[in-house]
Amino acid sequence: MKQTDVLIIGGSAAGMVAAVTGKFSWPEKKFTLVKKQKDVMVPCGIPYIFGTLDKSEQNIMPVDPTLAKSGVESIVGEVTNIDIKNKVATLADGETIQYVKLVVATGSMPVMPRWLKGGDKQNVFVIPKDKVYLDEMLQKIQQCNKIVVIGAGFIGVEFSDELSKRGKEVTLVEKLPHILGMAFDVELSDKIQSLLTARGVNVIAGNGILEVLGDDHVEGVKLENGETIAADAVILSMGYRPNTELAKKSGIFIDEDNFIAVDEYMRTHEPDVFAIGDCAQKRDFITRKRVSTMLASTACAEARIAGMNLFNLHVVKTFSGTIAIYSTAIGETGFGTAGVTEARAREEGIETLTGLFEGIDRHPGNLPDTHKQTVKLISAAQSGVIIGGEVIGGLSAGELTNVIGLIVENKMTVNSLLTSQIGTHPCLTASPAAYPLMKAAEIIAGKMRNS
Repeated sequence: MKQTDVLIIGGSAAGMVAAVTGKFSWPEKKFTLVKKQKDVMVPCGIPYIFGTLDKSEQNIMPVDPTLAKSGVESIVGEVTNIDIKNKVATLADGETIQYVKLVVATGSMPVMPRWLKGGDKQNVFVIPKDKVYLDEMLQKIQQCNKIVVIGAGFIGVEFSDELSKRGKEVTLVEKLPHILGMAFDVELSDKIQSLLTARGVNVIAGNGILEVLGDDHVEGVKLENGETIAADAVILSMGYRPNTELAKKSGIFIDEDNFIAVDEYMRTHEPDVFAIGDCAQKRDFITRKRVSTMLASTACAEARIAGMNLFNLHVVKTFSGTIAIYSTAIGETGFGTAGVTEARAREEGIETLTGLFEGIDRHPGNLPDTHKQTVKLISAAQSGVIIGGEVIGGLSAGELTNVIGLIVENKMTVNSLLTSQIGTHPCLTASPAAYPLMKAAEIIAGKMRNS
């Protein structure tokens, strides 16, 4: 029987970061990571295999070199059983590994709705983090001309744009009234939809899929309003579910939403067992409610917390909830969101004040690569604490979104933001006199004075 101090099940971002952080924090301990496939995909890079990149090999996470450099052992295999009492994991090939601490990072699986008639036809695809599946999918998609993408979250939007780049006729269908409606307020999501439409994607919002049409192969889709759209392929981007079957079978406590229940140190109900990433329970940083947010950035934060707390709890090293920081780009326009939207805050009964400012991301505006930049900030009305923000701008929008995430995480108020010092440069940022982040905060401050 193989022996290790820490066994990590799952080789994607969460598992790798937990292994590296854990080994750094506890260098005297032996760490072993088990992953199902040799090549692990960069999850957020998957849509780009179908457009910008030429093949899946250009989207491989450098797991093995990173682990080897850190002194972590990596094994390709599948854990099929965990004996929690005796601390023994069994692999599909019969090998057994005894551990002292266990980290479950089994990720998530794409949703294939059982109610969808025709979902089993040829050329109906989901989007797993599986290189073999994606390679076969890419080969088949290349033979298709008309493609319908169902679900306009970030992945659906990215897939639609990437396929359009390859000259495909793409229709993006979203059941909610607006694309990216869970991440952005209407005034920003409408701008993103216009951008996507201008790049050749046909967007249908406020109308869900009812049926996939055709005999054995896809011939089209029927929508809820009865409209039909011809198609050679259908891509279902309808979310992900936690991959917790192994944990459930092993007796690890699973909540009613099928996530592994964890505390702020990422510990499960079982002694010496941690869970991180998409399979682990999440709470919203602002509302404290359980949410189904699945992000590599959140997973890596959880992984660092778990790695540092494996053998000794460090009180300040806890995970306080997901801020849900999302960002992406369509062409040269980036957009991102962090914290709660104004609409979500309203649903939660949080009284808010908002500030929206439209400026530019360079100064002066006639510099090359200057881009319009729109920033919306959301604050709690009475305290002025900033609870969310949204950005549309150039490719620097991703980093500005991260700044807003730090503002939310540190519970900064509008006034503390306005008294913060920022560095600016004509080629890199907006003007210090009209910095959109600060101007949006000024708008809220003005509303607070007048309320």
